[in-house]
Amino acid sequence: MADTTKGAQVHPDLRDLVPGIQQAAAQTAGMTLAELRAAIPEVQPPAQPVWVERSVPGAGGAPDVRVYVINSRGAGTSRPAILHMHGGGYVRGTAMMCIPQLQALAAALDCVIVTVDYRLAPETAFPGALDDNYAGLAWLFRNAAELGVDVSRIAVMGESAGGGHAAMLAIAARDRGEFPLMFQALVYPMLDDRTGSVRHLPPHIGSLVWTPEHNREGWTAHLGAPAGADDIPPEAAPARLADLAGLPPAYIAVGALDLFVEEDIEYARRLIEVGIPVELNVAPGAFHGFDVFAPEAGISKQFHAALTRALQQAFRQA
Repeated sequence: MADTTKGAQVHPDLRDLVPGIQQAAAQTAGMTLAELRAAIPEVQPPAQPVWVERSVPGAGGAPDVRVYVINSRGAGTSRPAILHMHGGGYVRGTAMMCIPQLQALAAALDCVIVTVDYRLAPETAFPGALDDNYAGLAWLFRNAAELGVDVSRIAVMGESAGGGHAAMLAIAARDRGEFPLMFQALVYPMLDDRTGSVRHLPPHIGSLVWTPEHNREGWTAHLGAPAGADDIPPEAAPARLADLAGLPPAYIAVGALDLFVEEDIEYARRLIEVGIPVELNVAPGAFHGFDVFAPEAGISKQFHAALTRALQQAFRQA
């Protein structure tokens, strides 16, 4: 089998990153969760497209939820919108860190984006983050006129754990029947707690950035129970849900060396099986988060362009 430590299976655009990623992994291996969170660099988004912080009511007596509204022009307009959830393995990350990338996407799509600063695990286990994200969705729908949003063109989107949260939210929206979603964009989504715990992959998959050990820790924190256990509620791990019928059309993108590649392909297959339109993009030789590490690489630009096209097409069709 090829040796990924030499970048043998990594896409040529990304091979020069491998030594630095491995060095960083070694340096952070002994860090606590608090130290890892503190190491996230501060982000100061540009002024345009405009963004504002808002506080929305939490669900069922939960604390208020912070959201950031990007590219809203206010009442009198009627544009599509995306409710976004950030990544971080369910235990790290902030909505603020995503704003610059979301500003670029909002400008490209001429849409409004609301990104949710949901509560993190393990301090808040399932369904706390789902409650926060659903509160953000409810607020977006109920304030659509003020925000200049067309309620018939609202999608959910997220990357990594954010993709898992977006999939969970699409399921909750379907089951509760209050807020109809027209699309879900899932970027290397974290969907199955069994990956890396009771389900093992070839060693060249998931060897960079997000590993089976990381996955077990993140899922265990999110679930409040060991990853891969028998009694996990399917609402907490989308890949476990038996019935995917009635979910919105989906765009699913993942790298071929990402730990999530098999679960993401399987989720796409199961959506297709029940008649849900799906576009699946598997980036060759790409590991988890590759587009964040190398945004200017050719393969990253292609990856971002494909996501933008999928959202453009979904908004036009709606």
